[in-house]
Amino acid sequence: MMNEFERNPEFSKVTTDRYHEAFQRFAPALTTEQTQKAVSKLLDAHFNENFTPEVWKKLHGCVDLTSLTSTDTKERIWKMVDQVNDFEGTRPDVPNVAAICVYPLFVSTVKQALTADQVKIAAVAGGFPASQTFMEVKMAEVSMAIMEGADEIDIVMNLGYLMEENFDELTEEIQEIKERCGEEVKLKVILETGALESPDQIRKAAILAIYSGADFIKTSTGKGYPGATPEAVYTMCRVIREYAELNDQKVGIKVAGGVRSTEDAVRYYTIVKEVLGEEWLNKSLFRIGASGLVEDLEKRLISSDE
Repeated sequence: MMNEFERNPEFSKVTTDRYHEAFQRFAPALTTEQTQKAVSKLLDAHFNENFTPEVWKKLHGCVDLTSLTSTDTKERIWKMVDQVNDFEGTRPDVPNVAAICVYPLFVSTVKQALTADQVKIAAVAGGFPASQTFMEVKMAEVSMAIMEGADEIDIVMNLGYLMEENFDELTEEIQEIKERCGEEVKLKVILETGALESPDQIRKAAILAIYSGADFIKTSTGKGYPGATPEAVYTMCRVIREYAELNDQKVGIKVAGGVRSTEDAVRYYTIVKEVLGEEWLNKSLFRIGASGLVEDLEKRLISSDE
């Protein structure tokens, strides 16, 4: 399978010029200050109209309920899955979470425990969270996670390759992992935006990930670097929108890292809605990775019913 850089004759040069040609197809990134102002203006204008029970319900159905700690055990993961199972059918007006996201070791546990309908199993893999391991190890881990039952794979872009502009190895790595995933298993590529110094770096990382086969681009691991920010998500959404306009193809966005409150979630929902449009506001194209957000959303919904 060829990636976009190999398929598209515009990117046929064997040097890194082809990547710079790809970057040039997209509008330049805003400066940090311009991005902050744009996000502030957008949220000031639209946040309140989205802070409603109907939006909270939609957000509940877009959550990747996550547990990624060094102290995870089979029992702990099973209890988390039971919470998802127990929610099923209790609120017909509220969709269940989109997925349960765990380390590869616990994919089989989730698969055994999960009875809720249409909830996917997601696994971080490929040397998460640093991505600094051998390609062979990454491929083996991805393959084993899929074999155990993962429907979705979350990997981290190799930021070392990005920093040194080793775009060939960076894109080939993502492309090979996507080949292993095939069409049925969705691939989310984490940009680790908190480690990137500017909106332009985030923009370039997003373009490289998308053209290499990512089904979703994701903000953060939540490990070691600042998590998601509205500014990073705004920059990523701009790239996704332009890619859709250029290629008539939609790529999803996943916000992760520090999203704990309903207010946080509605901020990101608002950015996605205003930059990408209503058609992105579903679990096929919008996810929020979080551990505590579901509880907060459910409390808000209970309060709104009273």
